Amino acid sequence: MNLTFQPLTSKNWKDLEKLFGEDSTCRSCWCMWWRQSSSEWEKRKGSERKEALRTIVSQGKTPGILAYSDEQPIGWCSISPREELHRLERSRTLKRIDNRPVWSVVCFFVAKPFRQKGISTKLLEAAVSHAEKQGAKIIEGYPSRSSGRQNDTTAYTGLASMFLKVGFVDFDSVSKTRTIMRYEFNKLEPKTFKINTT
Repeated sequence: MNLTFQPLTSKNWKDLEKLFGEDSTCRSCWCMWWRQSSSEWEKRKGSERKEALRTIVSQGKTPGILAYSDEQPIGWCSISPREELHRLERSRTLKRIDNRPVWSVVCFFVAKPFRQKGISTKLLEAAVSHAEKQGAKIIEGYPSRSSGRQNDTTAYTGLASMFLKVGFVDFDSVSKTRTIMRYEFNKLEPKTFKINTT
């Protein structure tokens, strides 16, 4: 496959609409689960969550990376500064390791025809590259602890094996299902990941 990666902006918003529109879970969530408090989540429905994400993008923020195969949107990875993820900030099981500023990878989605092809790992590499260009020094992920076959409800934060492959280090957590993993640019030898931002 000829894969390219682009940060989500107003210019390619319709590509995210196309990608998410093909999946019922995405149409409901619009990747707002981690960005909203429990009360905000309960008050809003799918269309309102979509508009909330669109507002974030219209403000000039880039809340994630899109993967393309031959110009067709096929995958998504959500990455943002942790403080923008209100539910994560309030999490007791995934609470902050320290007070240093971090960027957080919280969600992956790959269209069904393109799964089991390593695209999530490539998306993670692209997310790391994007965050570095934005000045990030530490990136966190919260993948599933299980190494067995995963369903969508547990695998959407990624698998520990793919984070390890990219160079993340396991810091553990009190969660029974998810661990905290970090990539620190000042401690690890920098990696060069290709990302098309045009």
